[in-house]
Amino acid sequence: MGSNGTKPYRLVARERRPHPTVVEVKGIRIGGPGVVVIAGPCSVESEAQLLETARGVKAAGAHILRGGAFKPRTSPYDFRGLGKAALELLAEAGKRTGMPVVTEVLSEKDVDLVARYADILQVGCRNMANYALLEAVAETGKPILLKRGMAAKIREWLLAAEYILARGNDRVILCERGIRTFDDEHYRNLLDINAIIVARGESHLPVIADPSHGTGRSRLVTPAALAAIAAGANGLMVEVHPDPPRALSDGFQSLTLAEFSTLMRRLSAVCGALGRPLAQAAPRQP
Repeated sequence: MGSNGTKPYRLVARERRPHPTVVEVKGIRIGGPGVVVIAGPCSVESEAQLLETARGVKAAGAHILRGGAFKPRTSPYDFRGLGKAALELLAEAGKRTGMPVVTEVLSEKDVDLVARYADILQVGCRNMANYALLEAVAETGKPILLKRGMAAKIREWLLAAEYILARGNDRVILCERGIRTFDDEHYRNLLDINAIIVARGESHLPVIADPSHGTGRSRLVTPAALAAIAAGANGLMVEVHPDPPRALSDGFQSLTLAEFSTLMRRLSAVCGALGRPLAQAAPRQP
């Protein structure tokens, strides 16, 4: 709380807007009654790989296509994405499948370029506190998917969103993507289910979960995804690859197309039990 008892994130706070904000992109409503699923490869590696994945996740029921064009990697020697070529492939895959596209922006200099191709701009966990970047993406007017930093407090995460809303863009989707913990033997990160519950109570913005980064182990993705939805998440962001062992990045946490189809079937059952339907698919583009 501030010194006068008000919350520091004034625009993001639920008290500011009692009714939930719904972010709409090409007919998909994120934050509405339906659960939204974003799926696709960690990195765009080739046209064939992307199209196979896009068509597969679309057939299984995904609503939005994800794919990395610019990849922040711990080592400078790891695959760091195809850049503009990947953006072009994502835009084409989106047109062919009728799905909106989300991809990450790494720096202010790339904002205009990425905004020409993507329907949703992602700010990754490493850039959550890059305030100049937050303001730059806000000014595009496009929906912004804001991932929580791997060691960020919920207050800091919501204040990062406040930077975007303060620039006049309230089309923000919060994404819980797991936090650093002391156990790195059994999982890469810890998906913070508490944070989903708290963020939904504190803010009017939609909240989704990324169980791929949130666990870092493909065998944990499906149960963690279902737990996130049971906790009230508005949607999921899942990494899928046709051949995870050959993936150029994060194959160990990516689902196969068959595993993703199983996740979607189980998700449908959980949504039915909760009385929360899956969102309607985006209308096919002419």
